[in-house]
Amino acid sequence: MKELTHYINGEHVKGTSGRFSDVFNPATGEVQAKCPLASAAELELAVKAAQAAQPAWGATNPQRRARVMMKFVDLLNRDMDKLAEALSAEHGKTFPDAKGDIQRGLEVIEYCIGAPQLLKGEFTDSAGPGIDMYSMKQPLGVTAGITPFNFPAMIPMWMFGPALACGNAFILKPSERDPSVPLMLAELFEEAGLPKGLLQVVNGDKEAVDAILYHDVIQSIGFVGSTPIAQYIYGTGCSQGKRVQCFGGAKNHMIIMPDADMDQAADALIGAGYGAAGERCMAISVAVPVGEETADRLIEKLVPRIEKLKVGPWTSGNDVDYGPVVTAEAKQRILGLVQTGIDQGAELVVDGRDFSLQGYEDGFFVGPHLFDRVTPDMDIYKQEIFGPVLTTVRAGNYEEALKLAMDHEYGNGTAIFTRDGDAARDFAARINIGMVGINVPIPVPLAYHTFGGWKKSGFGDLNQHGPDSFKFYTRTKTVTSRWPSGIKEGGEFNFKAMD
Repeated sequence: MKELTHYINGEHVKGTSGRFSDVFNPATGEVQAKCPLASAAELELAVKAAQAAQPAWGATNPQRRARVMMKFVDLLNRDMDKLAEALSAEHGKTFPDAKGDIQRGLEVIEYCIGAPQLLKGEFTDSAGPGIDMYSMKQPLGVTAGITPFNFPAMIPMWMFGPALACGNAFILKPSERDPSVPLMLAELFEEAGLPKGLLQVVNGDKEAVDAILYHDVIQSIGFVGSTPIAQYIYGTGCSQGKRVQCFGGAKNHMIIMPDADMDQAADALIGAGYGAAGERCMAISVAVPVGEETADRLIEKLVPRIEKLKVGPWTSGNDVDYGPVVTAEAKQRILGLVQTGIDQGAELVVDGRDFSLQGYEDGFFVGPHLFDRVTPDMDIYKQEIFGPVLTTVRAGNYEEALKLAMDHEYGNGTAIFTRDGDAARDFAARINIGMVGINVPIPVPLAYHTFGGWKKSGFGDLNQHGPDSFKFYTRTKTVTSRWPSGIKEGGEFNFKAMD
C-alpha cells in the first residue's frame, strides 16, 4: 500500500499524526494509497518554513519571479501526460479531461508571467508644494488555499500562481481524495527555481483546516468546495482578520429559446451536463426550454445522444465520454437524489440506475440520467447533485425562464442558447449570476478575466484569477513624500490642507 506524504520546506515528509484517509481508484473501488491527515503541529512546521522563506521572495524583483513562472510552464508541458495519468488514476476523469484540468491551470500561470506589469503602483508628482504621492502593491506574507477534489490541478494553480507571483508564500491543503498531483506540482515549482518553503502541501481534514483558520501568521485563505463549508471558512476566517475568498455550490441553468439551433443546444447540454460525470461547479445541470414545443424537440434530440454515451475507466481510451464519480459515498448520494426525483413526481426519461460495467462492477460508475417535467419545489432542482444527472424544467416564456435562474439560491454560471441578439443582450444584462454564456454552455472565463459566482456560490469581494487575484494577494501602501528645498525654519502645529 502506497503511503503519501506532505511536502514541507522542499522535502517529502511522512505524516506523524497517525491518521490517514483512503485514496481510491474510482474505476475499481480499490484503495490504492493512504493519505496522511495533518495535525496542527504538522501545519505549524509548514508555517514556520513559509514565514522564514517569504521575506526574501517578496523582496525579489517581480521580473525574476516571473522567470520562475516561465520555467514552471515549460515543466508543466514537459510532464503533461505524467500529471494527467496521476490525476485520472485518483479522480477518475478521462485522460483528455485530465489534461484540460492541467491546461486551464497552466493558463493562469502564463497570465502570472505578467506580474511586473500587474504589480505596478501609481504616482502623483506635486500633489502639494514639494510633495509627491505614490502607492506600492506589497505581498501579504504567508497565504493558504483549501482546494476540492474535482479539479486537483487547476484550482490549486489558480490560487498559488497569483499568490507566488505577488511575492507571497503559499500553503496548500488539497483534497485528501486525490492529493498526488498537488504534491507533484510543488516539486515541479521548485525544479523551476522556486526557493524551498514558498510552496508547501499539507494534506488533511478539518483539523488542518481549522489550524489554517486560526493561525495568526496566515494572512489570507482561498477556498473552493461546498457552500456550507464555504460559509464556515468565510465567516471564521474573516472573524480572525484574514482576507478570505470562498466559492461554493452551483445549480447552473441553460435557457433554450425557441429559435435556438436545437442540435447545437443538445450537443452543448451533453458535454456540459455529463462531462467529468457532472462533477464540475460549472456543469449545466438544469435545462430550461422555453415553450412546450421547444421542450419536446429538445428531449427528442437529447435522448439518443445520452443513450450513446460511453462510460468507462480512463484507461479505455480517449473516446470515453466520462468516468466514475470520486467515491462510493458520492455514487450513493447521486442515486439517492435520483430516487427522490422519481418519488416527487419528476419524469425519468433516461434511467441509468442499473448501469454496470463488466470487469468494473465495484467501481463508482453512475449511468447517465435525464429528468423531464421537474419543478422548482423538487429536491433534484434545489440541490446540487454533482453527478451525471440532467434535469429539465419547462418554462412557458422567456420571463419565466429568466425568473427560474434568478430565484435560485446559487448563482455560479448560466447560459442562453438563441439566435436573437436582443434576447441574449437582455439576458446578459439582467441575470443575477456571476458568469454568463451566450451560446456557450460552460462560460469559464479565460485566465486574464476573473472567475466567480454570485449569491450562495461566492463569498468575498474579489474573484479568482485575472486582475482580481493580484488585488487579493497584495496590500496597497500609499506613501506621501516631501523633500524640503532650502532652509526650513520652525515647525507647524496645525494640520493644513495641501494647496
